[in-house]
Amino acid sequence: MTVLQPHTVRPAASRAAVTERPGRIALCDFDVGDVAAGAVLMRVSLSGVCGTDKHTFRGESKQYAGTPNERDIHYPLICGHENVGSVLETGGDVYATDGTLLRPGDRIVPGADVVCGSCFFCKNGYPYYFCARLDDYGNSLHCERSPYLLGGWAEYMFILPGTPIFRVPDDLPDEVAVFAEVMAVTHGLEIAQNILGMFGGNRSGGSVAVLGTGPLGVSHIAKAAMLGASTLIATDLFPQRLRFAEEFGVTRTFDASETTMEERVALTREATDGLGPEIVVDCSGIPSTFVEALRMVRMGGVVIEVGTFVDMGPVSVNPNIDFCTRNVTVVGIGGETAQSYTPLMRAMAARLDRYPFERIVTHRMPLDHTEQAVVTAQRGESMKVVIDPWAMDDVERPLR
Repeated sequence: MTVLQPHTVRPAASRAAVTERPGRIALCDFDVGDVAAGAVLMRVSLSGVCGTDKHTFRGESKQYAGTPNERDIHYPLICGHENVGSVLETGGDVYATDGTLLRPGDRIVPGADVVCGSCFFCKNGYPYYFCARLDDYGNSLHCERSPYLLGGWAEYMFILPGTPIFRVPDDLPDEVAVFAEVMAVTHGLEIAQNILGMFGGNRSGGSVAVLGTGPLGVSHIAKAAMLGASTLIATDLFPQRLRFAEEFGVTRTFDASETTMEERVALTREATDGLGPEIVVDCSGIPSTFVEALRMVRMGGVVIEVGTFVDMGPVSVNPNIDFCTRNVTVVGIGGETAQSYTPLMRAMAARLDRYPFERIVTHRMPLDHTEQAVVTAQRGESMKVVIDPWAMDDVERPLR
C-alpha cells in the first residue's frame, strides 16, 4: 500500500536536467511510475552542484579508482546527490533513520548512497560508502533504466529502499539543509583528532589549515571551528572565497594565485610558531596540493585528503621525507558517514546566528539553467550553486 498525502495527485511526469555527455546538459521529461515497496517519491526542493558533478560534466569520470567499486560514469544521467525535499509518497511504511515513520509532507535529506547491508563493510560498522555493492545517486544510478529519476536535478526523485533518510530540523532552512551531505564528509577531522590524541597532540583546539575554500573547504573550516580549533588557516586561488572563509573564523589566508607552494608552506609555519599546522585538509580537487599539504603539516601531524574523489592522475612524493622521518599520517576520505548527517544539521541549526551558513548558497538556478549552473560553480565568484526545480529565474548572491 502506498501512502499519499490527501488531495495530492502523483505527477504523471517530471522534468529533469540530464547530463547527456561531457559538456552537454539538456532538459528532458520522464514518466513518474509507481513507488516500489520501501521506496519514497520526493519532491525536490534544492539540489547542490558538487565538485563530483563538475568532474562528470568535464568528462573526468573515473570514480572509486583502486577499489572493487571502480567505474567510469555512465552517460546519460541525472546528477545531484546533495538533496533536500519533502516526501510526496511512500511505498508502504518507510522509516527515517531516527526510527519514525515518514509521512507525506515531511522534510528530508536522503543519503547520497544506497548500500547492500550484507557485505563485510556494511556488517562491520565501516562508513556506508565502503559498501562492496555501492550505488550512488547522480553517479552510478543513471537514467537509462526505471525508475529513471535517481538524481536531484529534477522536480521529483525516487529514493530507493535501503537509503538512509534524515529528517530536517524544523529550524533549519532548505538553503542550509542542502549543505548537509557536504558537511557530513568532514568526519575526517574527528579521525585526525583521535590520531593526534594517541601521540599527545590536541584532541580539541590546535591548528588546522584548509587548502581550497570552495564548499568542501568551507565545510571543513566550519567543522574545525565548531570542534574548537584555535588557529585556522586557508589557501585558495580566489580572494572572494578567502574573505568568506574569514567569516567562519579563519585567521590567516594566503592567495595561491600570488604565492608559490614554498612561500605558502613558510608562511603557514610562521603562523604556527614555526611548526606547521597539526592538521592540513586538502580540499582543492587538484592532485598537486596533496604534495603541498605533506610539506606544510607539522611533524607528527595529520593530512586529510578529501578533494580528489575522481582519478586526476599521480603526483610525486618522497616516502622518507614526506611520511617516515616526519611521522606524518595521511587519512583518505572517500565520502560521508551516515551517522554524521543528523548531528551536523542540528549543530548548524544551533549556530545560524554565529556562522553565515545561510550565505553559503550564492547561486540558485532553475532546471533550464543547469548547464550554466555547473559552469558558474567553477568560478571564483560562487560558493555553493544549487538547482531549484521550481524557480523561474536565477537568484544570485555574490560573495563579498
